[in-house]
Amino acid sequence: MSSPSTHTVAGTTLTIPVEVRDARCIAAGFTADADAMARTIAASGASPLRPLRIRPGRGMVMLVFVDYVDGDLGPYNEFGVCLLVENPTAPASPLSALGSVVRGDAHALIHRLPVDGEFTRQAGRGIWGFPKFLADFDVDHDGSRKRGSVSEDGRLIAALETAPGLPVPAAPGDAELTAYSCLDGKLRSIPWRLGSLSGVRARIGGATLTLGGHPIADELRGLKLARHAAITMSVGHLAMTFDDATDL
Repeated sequence: MSSPSTHTVAGTTLTIPVEVRDARCIAAGFTADADAMARTIAASGASPLRPLRIRPGRGMVMLVFVDYVDGDLGPYNEFGVCLLVENPTAPASPLSALGSVVRGDAHALIHRLPVDGEFTRQAGRGIWGFPKFLADFDVDHDGSRKRGSVSEDGRLIAALETAPGLPVPAAPGDAELTAYSCLDGKLRSIPWRLGSLSGVRARIGGATLTLGGHPIADELRGLKLARHAAITMSVGHLAMTFDDATDL
């Protein structure tokens, strides 16, 4: 058996897989114009990827605030703009697309990824090609209504507030998922494993999204997001591991 790969970031050696032992998150999925998603994907350099169409003309964008409590990259906050894309090994049909969204195993291009930690910024960009950049966060994962906002240089990118959902039974996890990144014109796939989940609540709708004056906010407007979220969820605890990226 070959030895695990390692990466040195800011003088610290990280061993693959990188572990996240405890995190919590809020997420909302909005349908979006599939053609606008395709143009955004192409402009990012990830043109081999195609939007996952959950119904004619509409794809899905997931907006996610994650609070990393304990992990190899340290504690930090993150906001992800994730464009759901087709799985090249699965049939391209609205029914199979909806199934992947409901199961939570849809493939996603991690299109925007502001964070509030310099170490994770360097690690994310250097190891996986995630488009991480530094931003300011104001989040509350403890209230009955979860909320998060992210800004850069005083300009609001997005603020998300979610209403309570219905409890979902705890899952043992161990699901293998795939994310994609595209940085400096290089497209990569990143396999990651979702570990234990608990404190999960989900519902249809229930999200209030406010977009600010930042260019990423304008980009989200250009995707013609639905006025109401298709699905909203919060997770009180999740664990994850990330493997090495593969150049595509």
